[in-house]
Amino acid sequence: MTKQANHLIHEKSPYLLQHAYNPVNWYPWNDEAFTKAKEEDKPIFLSIGYSTCHWCHVMEHESFEDEDVATYLNEHFISIKVDREERPDIDTVYMSICQALTGQGGWPLTIFMTPTQQAFYAGTYFPKTSRYGRPGFLDVLKNIDFNWNHHRAKVTDITKQIESHFKDLEGIETEGDSLSMAIIQNGVNQLKQSYDPRFGGFGTAPKFPTPHKLMFLLRYDEQTKDKSVQDMVTQTLDHMYKGGIFDHLGYGFSRYSTDEIWLVPHFEKMLYDNALLMISYTEAYQVTREPRYLSIAMQTAEYVLTQLTSPEGGFYCAEDADSEGEEGKFYVFTPAEIIQILGHEKGHWFNEFYNVTEEGNFEGKNILNRLHHKKLELDIKELEACRETLLTYRLERTHLHKDDKILTSWNGLMIAAFAKLYGQTQKMIYLDAASKAVIFIKQHLFDETRLLARYREGESHFKAYLDDYAFLSYGLIELHQSTAEVEYLELAIQLNKEMLDLFKDEAGGFYLTGHDAETLMLRPKELYDGAMPSGNSVAAYNLIRLAKLTGDTLFETEAEKQIQYLAKQVKHYEMNHTFYLIAALFALSDTKELMITVTKQEQIKEILKQLNETPHFNTTLLFKTPENQTQLSKLAPYTKDYPIVDQPTYYLCSNGTCQAPTSSLESLKNIL
Repeated sequence: MTKQANHLIHEKSPYLLQHAYNPVNWYPWNDEAFTKAKEEDKPIFLSIGYSTCHWCHVMEHESFEDEDVATYLNEHFISIKVDREERPDIDTVYMSICQALTGQGGWPLTIFMTPTQQAFYAGTYFPKTSRYGRPGFLDVLKNIDFNWNHHRAKVTDITKQIESHFKDLEGIETEGDSLSMAIIQNGVNQLKQSYDPRFGGFGTAPKFPTPHKLMFLLRYDEQTKDKSVQDMVTQTLDHMYKGGIFDHLGYGFSRYSTDEIWLVPHFEKMLYDNALLMISYTEAYQVTREPRYLSIAMQTAEYVLTQLTSPEGGFYCAEDADSEGEEGKFYVFTPAEIIQILGHEKGHWFNEFYNVTEEGNFEGKNILNRLHHKKLELDIKELEACRETLLTYRLERTHLHKDDKILTSWNGLMIAAFAKLYGQTQKMIYLDAASKAVIFIKQHLFDETRLLARYREGESHFKAYLDDYAFLSYGLIELHQSTAEVEYLELAIQLNKEMLDLFKDEAGGFYLTGHDAETLMLRPKELYDGAMPSGNSVAAYNLIRLAKLTGDTLFETEAEKQIQYLAKQVKHYEMNHTFYLIAALFALSDTKELMITVTKQEQIKEILKQLNETPHFNTTLLFKTPENQTQLSKLAPYTKDYPIVDQPTYYLCSNGTCQAPTSSLESLKNIL
């Protein structure tokens, strides 16, 4: 029997296309769906998820592929599907409502709303029929339909209460303090209190990597030399690597661990996690000079280059957790399977090394891990040969679904990661990856007027969100700092000026959507640094760094406004805003501006190599050359006054005071 396609068949989102042959008569988010709902006086069922979400797959199989559920939905509701990664604006609005109504959120996100987009009921995953105290989806549908048709006034009252609640939140004046070191110290103290000294990480299961927490602590450690803070970072990084959240065969990190010891992951691999973890491990290497951290960053980069990089240079979103309908099936092994592939002697040795047992650690099989090892040897020749053999075998299994859309925001984070890694290794493969991604974005994700958010199969779509502007700018600034190429700085400046025009709220902070975007029931403003940092936090960091690099008073003024605004928002919850704390610490610290004049382009690489031997998180760096001096003087007018002489010359300023220039790199390194 041939399946009938629904309205999603013409979409580009892999998530929406997964549902294109459901018997549910899905619509994408568009005027046609809302018009039909109004004409037929039906409530809207809004389902939000993403293509590599395990519980989204479960709910699809149980309910959206079920004829009974589909028949009921099609008769009584207008059903709309949204990819949260394409439309973070819609997701943020209705996730906020779900959290307000239920106290929790997640995906799949289930919303029931009026034809005018006013939500009145929310939840996440529902099984088809009731179990373990969780209402069944069919029961929910029947209850919603009954109340819609027989108690409409009650529904209207709920929508008004929700609308009133969010209007009241907008009007609240925050009483928080202005920026001070107390905010930084509160964040550190909260992280210390929630830290797990046995297995690393923060809080209890499920454990998310939240790498920006580690990035903040590394900067705090650099300034205070608080060894306990550095120990928190290294313990967490070591345990994450040893656990099953890291893929010991194909490399790369899964999204989070379902347990406290980092053993059993939620197997999907996301681009943004791997980008932020690459940065964290690279920065940990900068601080500790422990080679294992650089090796782990490079292994993660290998995964991204082989599995998440498009032929054109953009980076794909994710790989799925499920294959053949089972979560994690692609990744697990039995001892006998490994012995059969590697032979008796090597197989037994490999099983012991990765804790592969007859009992298993995941549904009777084994997730490779090294949690039973105290030391972390990474350079074992025999191990590499076995790994490659097993990886080749594993790749012959059913391939994981890959979400191959390319998001500007997540690509910005990966550009930053490859730029950081290039800065430490000087390996051209990493610089090529970052620069090709920038070229891809310039070619495919800009239209005549502004930046765009998503590319797939030749189509670019959706006006870019705050995160796209902020994360891409972050990547460009890191790429400039690792290469001294002025074009990256120029584009970052352009994007930040556009960001101020499109997203700025005169009352403080930045909205997620531009003033030219579709009007939703709320205009969301995201401040929380969750699995990913918020666009507001990254924007704060970008603005203050651009102020130091360019001397532009516009960036100086806007950076101070943003940092002070966020200082009032984070009080009592500082540990949930750790990327903001990175920006705040930069603002409060003894920052340094280093201007270097050189006569030859090839001198830059050697100077950067030596400077990167130690961390300089609070230093901004500019190179002036005969080739770039005209362009640089337009971006940073103060650079006109620095002469280019026969040998490299270093001009160091700190907090408005400049030291005498020196031509000795060793002297400069000692001062730094």
